[in-house]
Amino acid sequence: MAAMMNLSQQLRLGLKLTPQQVQYLKLLQLPTLALEQRIKMELELNPVLEPLEEMEQVLEEEEPATVAEAEEESDGKAEDSYTLEDYLNDDLAGHKAPESYKQNNEDDEGYESPIPSTVPLSERLLAQFRLSNADDTDVLVAEEIIGNVDEDGYLRRDLALILQDLNLSFGFEIPLDKAEDVLKRIQLLDPPGIASRSLQECLIAQLKVSLCDSSLKQLGLKVLEQHFDDFKAKRFAELARNLHVGAETLKKVLDTIQHLNPKPGEGEFSAQENYITPDFIVAKDNGDFLITLNDRNVPTLRINNAYRDLIAPKGKKVSAETKDFVKKKFEAAKWFIASIHQRRETLLKVMHAIVDRQRQWFEEGENLKPMIYKDIASLVGVDISTISRVVNSKYVQTEFGVYSLRYYFTSGLESDNGEDISNQAVKQRVKDIISVEDPQTPLNDDKIAEMLQKEGIRIARRTVAKYREQLNLPIARMRKKI
Repeated sequence: MAAMMNLSQQLRLGLKLTPQQVQYLKLLQLPTLALEQRIKMELELNPVLEPLEEMEQVLEEEEPATVAEAEEESDGKAEDSYTLEDYLNDDLAGHKAPESYKQNNEDDEGYESPIPSTVPLSERLLAQFRLSNADDTDVLVAEEIIGNVDEDGYLRRDLALILQDLNLSFGFEIPLDKAEDVLKRIQLLDPPGIASRSLQECLIAQLKVSLCDSSLKQLGLKVLEQHFDDFKAKRFAELARNLHVGAETLKKVLDTIQHLNPKPGEGEFSAQENYITPDFIVAKDNGDFLITLNDRNVPTLRINNAYRDLIAPKGKKVSAETKDFVKKKFEAAKWFIASIHQRRETLLKVMHAIVDRQRQWFEEGENLKPMIYKDIASLVGVDISTISRVVNSKYVQTEFGVYSLRYYFTSGLESDNGEDISNQAVKQRVKDIISVEDPQTPLNDDKIAEMLQKEGIRIARRTVAKYREQLNLPIARMRKKI
């Protein structure tokens, strides 16, 4: 029996974004440096776009005729109703930073602090290793090991697998004990402990080359090699009993160990890799705040007026394909410029709203108020997702330092007086309480919660534990000191 076919209509509500809206949203979430690169790429892809400086030079050399006149000279009449004057005269066809901001920064324009050249850590280690009477095989093994060291200075990959790859690649038969010997020698280079496979191995290597008192060094090595679990758990009584020493001597031994570096590779980055370019600058100005967008290096874009000749050069007719190509490029250029202009307006509106809500913080550098994306979205009149894109990877320079925009968005806890307190303020209070506690009898989370409740902050023990973990502070037992 033949199957019956039915036709039906269904009405649905949905949200569809135009390509122009998608482009705007992508530009909105870009930080300043990424925007500069995006504009450079668009300038390469779209010949109709040009920076303002180049356009001004062209305009000084020749006063351009209108497109309509050019078309009349070639055809006697316009081929269609499409003209480029709408784009050339469009008030959205460009953007630039406020003149006041550029004038205030004229002395800094184009100046960058020189960055000293540095030798990579891997090269420094290999140079040291070659001076240790190493043969060619040792150097080859050392290169392979050092090449697998991570940014913290640890060797996370199994040494047997590294050696297996090396033997397969070069047809060698290097034994594992030889690779172990090379690894131990690398760990004694500068910085000591580099290429360790565990914290225990790292501390042992550093202590071996330490210049501390020999008796303390021997006791420290005994702690790390034989009683490392007691050391990690801070079981001081067991350590003192196993080492046959008193509390004062044990304290000196532990102080010696705790002054070692648990991450020997940390800090091996250049100044460029550790530099943040703020997207906003907030400065006090006669009791108010001056908010500027840090876009002085973002070029001002304009439509390239010279491309009118591709539409209707004098004495020649242009093919429909050429004219269609130029039209599409003009459309793309117009929407790109409009998106950048809209991005700038949205960023400034959001930053103004944040400063208004957190005015006390920007004046004093403390007392952050609870604030979520919805609060700013309602003030600016945009969707919450737009605020999320604005906040993403953006930074603001204040007189108290450079902060991520996410820093100003926090949930709140209710106090006894009915006011909400930012969780950032509560975190700081937890940190302050722990910083002044008795190191011999540290406070547990229950006690800290009880102290905060006495101050009028309604908080549970599990919330204190969560904030303490976010502050990278260990539990009470692990904070105990002799």
